Amino acid sequence: QVQLVESGGGLVQAGGSLRLSCAASASMNLMGWYRQAPGKQRELVAAMSSGGITNYADSVEGRFTISRDNAKNTVYLQMNSLKPEDTAVYYCWGIKFRDYWGQGTQVTVSS
Repeated sequence: QVQLVESGGGLVQAGGSLRLSCAASASMNLMGWYRQAPGKQRELVAAMSSGGITNYADSVEGRFTISRDNAKNTVYLQMNSLKPEDTAVYYCWGIKFRDYWGQGTQVTVSS
Protein backbone atom coordinates (compact mmCIF):
# COMPACT_ATOMS: atom_id res chain seq x y z
CA GLN A 1 0.00 0.00 0.00
CA VAL A 2 1.49 3.32 -1.10
CA GLN A 3 1.30 6.19 1.38
CA LEU A 4 1.47 9.89 0.60
CA VAL A 5 2.43 12.23 3.43
CA GLU A 6 1.96 15.96 3.00
CA SER A 7 3.43 18.89 4.86
CA GLY A 8 3.66 22.64 4.54
CA GLY A 9 0.15 24.03 4.78
CA GLY A 10 -0.80 26.93 6.99
CA LEU A 11 -2.11 30.46 7.23
CA VAL A 12 -0.68 33.23 5.08
CA GLN A 13 -1.69 36.73 4.07
CA ALA A 14 -2.74 37.52 0.53
CA GLY A 15 0.30 38.01 -1.66
CA GLY A 16 2.38 35.63 0.43
CA SER A 17 3.93 32.28 -0.37
CA LEU A 18 3.77 28.72 0.87
CA ARG A 19 5.49 25.53 -0.17
CA LEU A 20 3.78 22.17 0.07
CA SER A 21 5.67 18.89 0.10
CA CYS A 22 4.45 15.34 -0.37
CA ALA A 23 6.56 12.25 0.15
CA ALA A 24 5.43 8.96 -1.35
CA SER A 25 6.46 5.57 0.02
CA ALA A 26 7.14 4.33 -3.53
CA SER A 27 7.91 5.74 -6.94
CA MET A 28 4.90 7.16 -8.74
CA ASN A 29 4.20 7.63 -12.43
CA LEU A 30 2.24 10.84 -12.08
CA MET A 31 2.09 13.08 -9.03
CA GLY A 32 0.29 16.28 -8.33
CA TRP A 33 -1.98 18.35 -6.17
CA TYR A 34 -5.71 18.75 -5.97
CA ARG A 35 -7.62 21.17 -3.77
CA GLN A 36 -11.10 21.37 -2.36
CA ALA A 37 -12.66 24.53 -1.01
CA PRO A 38 -15.77 24.42 1.22
CA GLY A 39 -18.86 23.72 -0.85
CA LYS A 40 -16.88 23.11 -4.02
CA GLN A 41 -15.71 20.08 -5.94
CA ARG A 42 -12.17 18.86 -5.71
CA GLU A 43 -10.13 20.31 -8.57
CA LEU A 44 -6.74 19.63 -10.08
CA VAL A 45 -4.18 22.31 -9.25
CA ALA A 46 -1.05 20.93 -10.87
CA ALA A 47 0.42 17.62 -11.97
CA MET A 48 3.78 16.41 -13.13
CA SER A 49 4.87 13.21 -14.81
CA SER A 50 8.02 11.37 -13.83
CA GLY A 51 9.49 12.69 -17.07
CA GLY A 52 8.85 16.30 -16.14
CA ILE A 53 5.73 17.16 -18.13
CA THR A 54 3.54 19.57 -16.18
CA ASN A 55 -0.07 20.64 -16.23
CA TYR A 56 -1.60 23.55 -14.31
CA ALA A 57 -5.07 24.83 -13.64
CA ASP A 58 -5.65 28.15 -15.38
CA SER A 59 -6.33 29.80 -12.03
CA VAL A 60 -2.81 29.09 -10.72
CA GLU A 61 -0.75 29.30 -13.93
CA GLY A 62 2.15 31.69 -13.42
CA ARG A 63 1.78 31.74 -9.63
CA PHE A 64 2.28 28.09 -8.63
CA THR A 65 5.14 25.83 -9.60
CA ILE A 66 5.17 22.06 -9.27
CA SER A 67 8.41 20.13 -9.05
CA ARG A 68 9.56 16.62 -8.23
CA ASP A 69 12.53 14.87 -6.77
CA ASN A 70 12.17 11.38 -8.22
CA ALA A 71 15.05 10.04 -6.13
CA LYS A 72 13.08 10.97 -3.00
CA ASN A 73 9.62 10.14 -4.43
CA THR A 74 8.63 13.67 -3.42
CA VAL A 75 6.55 16.32 -5.13
CA TYR A 76 6.48 19.99 -4.20
CA LEU A 77 4.11 22.85 -4.86
CA GLN A 78 5.54 26.34 -4.58
CA MET A 79 2.65 28.77 -4.23
CA ASN A 80 3.36 32.46 -4.74
CA SER A 81 1.12 35.52 -4.92
CA LEU A 82 -1.51 33.67 -2.94
CA LYS A 83 -5.09 34.89 -3.07
CA PRO A 84 -7.99 34.35 -0.65
CA GLU A 85 -9.63 32.18 -3.31
CA ASP A 86 -6.70 29.76 -3.02
CA THR A 87 -7.98 28.83 0.44
CA ALA A 88 -8.72 25.11 0.44
CA VAL A 89 -7.60 21.72 1.64
CA TYR A 90 -4.79 20.64 -0.65
CA TYR A 91 -4.42 16.93 -1.39
CA CYS A 92 -1.38 15.22 -2.72
CA TRP A 93 -2.22 12.71 -5.46
CA GLY A 94 -0.27 10.06 -7.28
CA ILE A 95 -0.75 7.24 -9.71
CA LYS A 96 0.95 3.84 -9.59
CA PHE A 97 -1.44 1.38 -11.25
CA ARG A 98 -4.20 3.19 -9.32
CA ASP A 99 -4.86 6.53 -7.64
CA TYR A 100 -3.45 7.31 -4.23
CA TRP A 101 -4.28 10.29 -2.03
CA GLY A 102 -2.69 12.08 0.88
CA GLN A 103 -4.62 13.08 3.98
CA GLY A 104 -4.85 16.73 2.97
CA THR A 105 -3.32 19.90 4.35
CA GLN A 106 -5.17 23.15 5.00
CA VAL A 107 -4.08 26.32 3.21
CA THR A 108 -5.75 29.51 4.38
CA VAL A 109 -5.10 32.85 2.70
CA SER A 110 -6.35 35.88 4.57
CA SER A 111 -7.26 39.12 2.82
